[in-house]
Amino acid sequence: MSPALVNWTVVVAYFGLTLWLGERLGRGQRSIEEYFLAGRRMSWWSTCLSIVGTETSTLTFVGVPAIAYSGDLTFLQVALGYVVGRFAVASLLVPAYFSGSVQTAYELLAQRFGGMVQRLGSLVFLVSRCLADGVRLFATALVLQALLPMPLAAAILMVTGITLVYTVRGGLRAVIFNDALQLAVYMGGALVAMALLVQRIPGGWEGAVATLEPLGKLRVFDFGWDWSAPYKFWAGLVGGAVLTMATHGTDQMFVQRLLACRSERDAKRAVIGSGILVLAQMGVFLVIGSLLFAFYQSNPPARPFSSNDQVFARFIADEMPAGLGGLLIASVFAAAMSTLSSSMSSLASASTLDFLLRGRSTSTERALRTSRRITLAWAAVLALVAGLAQGWGSVLEAGLTITSITFSGILGIFLVGLTRWSLPQWQVALALAAGVGAALAAQQYSLAWTWLTPLGATVTVLLAAVLALARRVSASP
Repeated sequence: MSPALVNWTVVVAYFGLTLWLGERLGRGQRSIEEYFLAGRRMSWWSTCLSIVGTETSTLTFVGVPAIAYSGDLTFLQVALGYVVGRFAVASLLVPAYFSGSVQTAYELLAQRFGGMVQRLGSLVFLVSRCLADGVRLFATALVLQALLPMPLAAAILMVTGITLVYTVRGGLRAVIFNDALQLAVYMGGALVAMALLVQRIPGGWEGAVATLEPLGKLRVFDFGWDWSAPYKFWAGLVGGAVLTMATHGTDQMFVQRLLACRSERDAKRAVIGSGILVLAQMGVFLVIGSLLFAFYQSNPPARPFSSNDQVFARFIADEMPAGLGGLLIASVFAAAMSTLSSSMSSLASASTLDFLLRGRSTSTERALRTSRRITLAWAAVLALVAGLAQGWGSVLEAGLTITSITFSGILGIFLVGLTRWSLPQWQVALALAAGVGAALAAQQYSLAWTWLTPLGATVTVLLAAVLALARRVSASP
């Protein structure tokens, strides 16, 4: 059996397992709450693994090793910020979600400010998630082009189609358990690649260290100060923490999982546990990038890399033996599908519950059928964005920059919602727009993406404070 056939056999077997799991877990669904929130019966550990699987897309799989390959390990400072941010989410935002009965993150905004703010927050989420995950899907297609002989469009359609089938059939329960399976697959593949790299580098681990250390490529902390550099200590810690507050505390893709937990306590354990796992996971992918640099110093590639994002994919395609190569290719699919399925489900839930069926009954079979059709429509939109995402620069930083800008204002209005400030809906919308605008403008002037969310959220909160104070002064006798 040829190596290519062995690899395809492994990949097809993996596809079959995910489709079977989706069909199995989708049985008995009768309502939108079952479809979008898994009946609110998910355990904290499955939710924790799903969160990690969801946020680890192909951007992580190829982008994080590329950062270490071209630089050092200072991205780990951002991952440390992710842990800090999750503690803030658990203490500030999770209790708010469990104080009532909401099905999307943005229903909380409706309770605090009104329906217009709910729809605005949800709209910003829809646009942001669609753009960011379209980039992630495009990144997957690029990797698959390096691994398998197929056109870009075919790679996009393959990943989208298979993910869509189990997402539509199985709902959030299938998404969560497939995320956990996919996490195991791609982390297993990553660890296999790491072991093979150590074996192939002259002198093993000691030889790699001897190559990397004199070049400063094993540096983890950088306490210097440069507003345009994203991987300085304070930029990573503060920026990573605030970005995580925005994504895991206000992004429907992650809040949807927290709402599916059995209790507030389980939701807190899931979000904090996911931060610890992500920190360890980022460490693994950064070490792989460093080892790839050491490997190619002694084994120069036959063809130069056109971008650093190709480095890990090229190693998988050219250096991995048959079977193991199939496992790594399946790992790329797993990393992509875990994020893509979550994106489809959250986009469909927000558009269905915040717009289409807002204020109507969601317990009917007709509502469930409508939700599945909307999931299908969002899959098509994501595939279209992926096809348009060429030329956006580094796939990892492109995705992170989009999220950092758009969710800055959303986080700001959620934080305002925790106060007692009295504001009409149009002023809340103005504060949100000001925060997003400030982050977008700062990005044009080369402010590092790690500072964009803190800046935008701060502008939103400060403007809301000024407007609330002005209202109070004008209302006083």
